[in-house]
Amino acid sequence: LHVDLFDLYIARHRATFVNQASLEIGESEDTIKQDLGKILLKLECLLDEYHQNQLACDDRSPEIELSDDEKEEALTFLKSPDLLDQLLMDYEKAGVVGEESNKLVGYIAAVSRLLDSPLAIIIQSTSAAGKSTLMESILSFIPPEQKVAFSAMTGQSLFYMGQQDIKHKILAIAEEEGITQASYALKLLQSEGKLSIASTGKDAQGQLVTETYSVEGPVMLFLTTTAIDIDEELLNRCLVLTVNESREQTEAIHVIQRQSQTL
Repeated sequence: LHVDLFDLYIARHRATFVNQASLEIGESEDTIKQDLGKILLKLECLLDEYHQNQLACDDRSPEIELSDDEKEEALTFLKSPDLLDQLLMDYEKAGVVGEESNKLVGYIAAVSRLLDSPLAIIIQSTSAAGKSTLMESILSFIPPEQKVAFSAMTGQSLFYMGQQDIKHKILAIAEEEGITQASYALKLLQSEGKLSIASTGKDAQGQLVTETYSVEGPVMLFLTTTAIDIDEELLNRCLVLTVNESREQTEAIHVIQRQSQTL
């Protein structure tokens, strides 16, 4: 028994296999070549069916069903006259001190993902001032199935995100510098609420065809940056939050860090 590997998409591999198989089993090379072609077509059909099933699974967002008690508790919370104060208390319990205005604005902007025209946020600060911590703390209050996070995006990546349902979700990108190439698509998605691109591809017969890829919005855009000068067109579409870098804020952070490490 001889075990070997070859790639059906590489002509040289196929030719070698056909030649060796013909010698081994005493069959003509033409017959083996035809059978090999049938196997290749069948495998391509199975692979295409597998990918279609995967895309269908990815498109389905998990449905979250609340019990009657959970709905009643949520409505009571929403109708509370001190709703914002309770939110700030929850942030304090989560270990996020100070930044009261930023936390509230960030949370309201995150909830605005459900609107037809969501808000967009850029958190601006110097390096290591806490902008990422602030963004992560706000996002931690959002259900995981309602947010999509990236470190960076290429120029065309956003146009091909149709398999990921990002409609009425939060698109969080760690650094504004990471979207330099994708800034045009992001600005368009923010203002138009959707994206579409025509691209050249090949059909099952290998013929060139034009395919259209679409991404449905709107989305709530959430960015952080250390840049002093931000793209003006992006700036016009976003609320800019600046991190509190005062000595008092730093001391408050040190206090809560010591408390978390003290018995």
